[in-house]
Amino acid sequence: MAKRGLKRIEIQNYKPLGEVVFDYLRNAILNGDLKPGERLMEIALAEQLGVSRTPVREAIRKLELENFVEMIPRKGAYVAELKAKDILDILEIRALLEGFAAASAAEKMTDDEVKVLTSTLEKFEKAVTKQDRQAMIDNDNKFHDLIFQATRNNKLIDIVNSLQDQFQRFRVIYFNEFDDFQDLQSSHREIYDAISTHNKPNAKEHAEEHIHLVKDSVMRWKNDEIE
Repeated sequence: MAKRGLKRIEIQNYKPLGEVVFDYLRNAILNGDLKPGERLMEIALAEQLGVSRTPVREAIRKLELENFVEMIPRKGAYVAELKAKDILDILEIRALLEGFAAASAAEKMTDDEVKVLTSTLEKFEKAVTKQDRQAMIDNDNKFHDLIFQATRNNKLIDIVNSLQDQFQRFRVIYFNEFDDFQDLQSSHREIYDAISTHNKPNAKEHAEEHIHLVKDSVMRWKNDEIE
């Protein structure tokens, strides 16, 4: 059934209603309002969002094409589960990209960009102290995004963006399932220290270690929670 927290959507005249519903449901999946394995019922969603069933049906079909939704015969539409192998495959790629990006950022990041990175790191650390999981998610995302943006490499940024949706879904689950973020916090600090002192080898090494740290957490995860 539909998530109770979903709100009626604002109709945008310049955009087809099916696309508006698609964007809304996609964001709900990405931010965890609609969870893996949750059933999507057209009638319930239409009533909650204040639209007819047709745009909801169109949105669900598009979500299926983009692997956000799985259609199960004789059962209906469900938010696609995150598979352990999919997550590990993405992390292997991210380790390579993060290492390259951190080394490049250590060389190219300006003083003003370092200040923004400093502020973001401090906000993340404050969120860890307060156990504010949404703030952790937001600032973790921004921390890594700032590093990629500092590379000035548009092709690299495009590749990262193509993986962002699946990684964001994992990020939401990760920060909501785990309670000990001290290692992750220390890892961020090591990456920051290397970039801010323009130490390319250390930046690359710590960025790769950071992703492997996350990968180890996935490997320890209960199989029935991600498979």
